[in-house]
Amino acid sequence: MTIFKTRLSQISKSNGKVILANDYDSSVKNLQAKTIKNIQDLHPFLCGIKLNFHLLLPLSGKEILKINTFAHKFGLQTIADIKLNDIGNTNNVTIENLWRLGFDAVIANPIMGLDSLKNLVKSAHKKEKGVITLCHMSAPEARLSYDMEVKLQKKQKLYELFLDWALTAKVDGIVVGATFPKIIEYCNKKAGKKLNIFSPGVGTQGGNAKNVLTSGTDYLIVGRSILNSKKPINIAKELQLQSFSK
Repeated sequence: MTIFKTRLSQISKSNGKVILANDYDSSVKNLQAKTIKNIQDLHPFLCGIKLNFHLLLPLSGKEILKINTFAHKFGLQTIADIKLNDIGNTNNVTIENLWRLGFDAVIANPIMGLDSLKNLVKSAHKKEKGVITLCHMSAPEARLSYDMEVKLQKKQKLYELFLDWALTAKVDGIVVGATFPKIIEYCNKKAGKKLNIFSPGVGTQGGNAKNVLTSGTDYLIVGRSILNSKKPINIAKELQLQSFSK
């Protein structure tokens, strides 16, 4: 068995660096069937699939496990996007349940604090699972919080502090929105190869795949641009080809 970061890298060598954000809204029915069909149709162009909190809540544990098992059949890595942020005991109980449901990694909010984050990473890595932390999200209003100036040992932007914590805690990756290529560039320059950068917000939210890949993004997280397309396979294939160019 290999660690999450290695497994994701291995599948990306053949399939490219696109992760499907399978994040339907509440009006969509038959979530399990639609998700499995997406995996069936799109897996040659994906290295992973991300399932958001609002998608997981309507599903049973059995249905979630079936989705993850089906994704693993094609070598895809599965990520639980729940922005985990709580006390240590709650975090550990949560991730143990996520691992039983078949997930390979969790997205967490580092606002929990550095010590809690270190413990979360340590616990996940013992099971060869991954932790990806928020650094700067893709929505326009993200600037209101992630660009705030904070002061601990020194004055810095909140996303700069979150990057420092990610490096110290040795997380597997950070989320930096594709709508903020300059911040991606900053994070890539400072982090180097120590962690991966995952960028949502390509397409529908205005992020440009080529620009963010050039800026330092390692993996594109794409949802609506693929899910809402009349030709989702074509969109996924186009993004895959762009990801190979990095």
